[in-house]
Amino acid sequence: MQVTFLGTGTSMGVPVAGGFGKELMKGDPRDERYRCSVWVRHENKSILIDVGPEFRLQTLRSGLDRVDLLLLTHQHTDHIGGLDDLRPFNYVQKEHIPVITTPECEASIRKRFYYMFEPEKTPGSVDLKFQPQKEEYYYHGCRIIPLPVYHGEMKVFGYRINDFSYVTDVNYIPPETKEKIKGSKVLVLSGLRWEPQHPTHYTIPEAIEIADELEIEQTWLVHMSVHVNHKETNARLPSYVQLAYDQLQITI
Repeated sequence: MQVTFLGTGTSMGVPVAGGFGKELMKGDPRDERYRCSVWVRHENKSILIDVGPEFRLQTLRSGLDRVDLLLLTHQHTDHIGGLDDLRPFNYVQKEHIPVITTPECEASIRKRFYYMFEPEKTPGSVDLKFQPQKEEYYYHGCRIIPLPVYHGEMKVFGYRINDFSYVTDVNYIPPETKEKIKGSKVLVLSGLRWEPQHPTHYTIPEAIEIADELEIEQTWLVHMSVHVNHKETNARLPSYVQLAYDQLQITI
């Protein structure tokens, strides 16, 4: 199974609109971060987790040219803002795209992207088919387990796909979800900044504590702000916890 990090930045991206924070960057391309999303390939199937505002650009630089299954963590714009750019995938694949997410996220999408679901919708609109929410799914050799976690007061979902667990936008993982993550070879986890604590995201020290508690072989951090310098931060981190970066590819 191959995983490509399409984006690893905060909800506003790095640097943010207007170039705010750009003065903190030191020329390392790994410090330029699109909104969080990953692309998983397994047995010739293409699985996408989240589709943010830069999705079109992410596909062009990564080579992503097919979406067989879409997993959505929650309804915030940085995770669903690129849904309309799925249109060419529907057009080329000539079939709907199955979607796994929460009923709350589905309801938000149906409201915000209403034109995709009208009885007489515009030809060429995105064609999504939401799947009933279940404890686990099986898809072409992949065992997919939704991972309920908390993003502040909001319940959101990560996903475990075989030995790969992806949990972004989180500041609390319930004990029962930790049990579902245990045994993963790779964990992706939110690591917004070094300090101070944040009401909806793990800081880097908190993410390290989770990685230690769960005894994961390799943890990659995502959702970093402009205040997190890639080279300097990785030098401070243990080898089993490192910053991911846009276009990083790993094989599990």
